[in-house]
Amino acid sequence: MPLFGNSFSPKKTPPRKWVSLSNLHFLDRSTRDVELGLEYGTPSMNLAGQSLKFENGQWVSESGSFTGDRRELQRLRKRNQQLEEENNLLRLKVDILLDMLSETTAESHLMEKELEELKQHSRRRK
Repeated sequence: MPLFGNSFSPKKTPPRKWVSLSNLHFLDRSTRDVELGLEYGTPSMNLAGQSLKFENGQWVSESGSFTGDRRELQRLRKRNQQLEEENNLLRLKVDILLDMLSETTAESHLMEKELEELKQHSRRRK
């Protein structure tokens, strides 16, 4: 004899209410666009006590001026310029060395090919 009866018949769930719990559907379109839109504003960050924001492809200080020493800033810019020039020079040297290496390798392969042809030619004469 079954404990709960012969058949299992759960109660039917009531239909859902059509009204959303969100109040955003009561807002006008412009307010809804601000609330749900893709306008995130400008990215910003705080590094070592300096607030920076990203504008026009550059990180700009929010205070408008650099809080450090101006001589230090000039020294850093000069050092940055020197390193960029050195980097460009080293890239040029690497390109030249790669060209020289490929030229030497090509000449080496040609010489090896000529040497093999000479060896085969001398073997045929014997």
